[in-house]
Amino acid sequence: MTAEALMMACVSDIAGMIRGKGFPAAALPARVARGVGWVPTNVQITCFDRIAPTPFGSLGDLVLWPDPKSEVRVDFGDGGPVERFILGDVTGTDGSPWSCCLRSMLRRALADLEAETGLTLYAAFEHEFMFKGGGPAGAAFSLDGFRKRQRFGELFLGALRQAGLSPDSFLREYGRDQYEVTIDPAAGVAAADQSLVLRALARATAARLGDDITFTPLIGPDEVGNGVHIHISFRDARGFPATYDAGGRHRLSRTAGAFAAGILKYLDRIVAFTAPSVVSYTRLTPHRWSAAFNNLGDRDREAAIRICPTSARDEAGIARQYHYEVRACDAAASPHLQLAALVLAGLAGVREGLETPTATTDDLSLLTPEALAARGLARLPTSLAEALDRLERDETVRSWFPDGFVEVYLAHKRGEIAMLEGMDAAAVCAAYAAVY
Repeated sequence: MTAEALMMACVSDIAGMIRGKGFPAAALPARVARGVGWVPTNVQITCFDRIAPTPFGSLGDLVLWPDPKSEVRVDFGDGGPVERFILGDVTGTDGSPWSCCLRSMLRRALADLEAETGLTLYAAFEHEFMFKGGGPAGAAFSLDGFRKRQRFGELFLGALRQAGLSPDSFLREYGRDQYEVTIDPAAGVAAADQSLVLRALARATAARLGDDITFTPLIGPDEVGNGVHIHISFRDARGFPATYDAGGRHRLSRTAGAFAAGILKYLDRIVAFTAPSVVSYTRLTPHRWSAAFNNLGDRDREAAIRICPTSARDEAGIARQYHYEVRACDAAASPHLQLAALVLAGLAGVREGLETPTATTDDLSLLTPEALAARGLARLPTSLAEALDRLERDETVRSWFPDGFVEVYLAHKRGEIAMLEGMDAAAVCAAYAAVY
């Protein structure tokens, strides 16, 4: 008997999961032409595989349209099945946009940004993850720690290259058996697609080697967290760098500075999208090298937005390298929704003509709320519930999204919170580690 190759059409969902339907790989052209059936209530499947309150019930049908440009095919060369999947957008059966399609949402936000500024956004998602079970302490950034997972790293980076991604780095991080991988920037929707592909192939690589990894924001109450740092830069219509201005505040161009200011102005509400788990908010606390305030920092790893260093010595080289990273993010989120929220907030900053913020250099945790407010700063929410409440109350932020989406999102996330009631902190961390 000859085995028949299968593949899967996938979407990134509110829970940060990759879900979809499989079909014979030979049928891909037909599926691209007619799509794959999808169900509205699938959007309310939480990370714990239980359905949160849904406005759709058992009614309705949708179509998942595979995007040929996003197809992934990776042969690990071990005799096992070829890893093959394809990403897509979701519409109504009549082709109308669906309010909860995150990939389409990102595409529209990026189109608005380009139409209003003439700039194309480039992004790279830097991921941290851990091997479950944990290794011995004392291997942070060490050659021994690198060597321990070198087989995984080489197989993983090879898989990324087969999938069309360009790996930049792989390293042993600070946490217990924690590693980090970064890929080169990509334009627009492709950047979020690549983040999703990276997570999928990391898990696939670990499974091939009999390992198990987790991207959970926090594996234990007293452990180091796993973040996702979203690196952002801009290019103009000619393809020239547009983030850097030697005469600008902190050497940021006017548009790049206003974009960063918009993110920071609305961060306490959009963090509900960028760091959307209960344990995300234990990680987003002072002195964890994450982000606890809505501040800009120049090479400061405690800042919500960090201006990254450059190694070039000439102005043209500096301009090519100049960018910043948003640090109040993690892998419990869909990368498409994360980037959409950042673009919408950043574009609001451009529309409002906000000035580039002044970078902080002090320990903000020592300041009172009043002292922070006097500098235009604030503590980010300290719980997912608080972040959701702030989002719900803000009509401006809600207006950025398709009608009905925020209501669906709030119901999803509040349903997730309810599923954890009665658990202590360790059990909650364990629940997220099991699914991410």
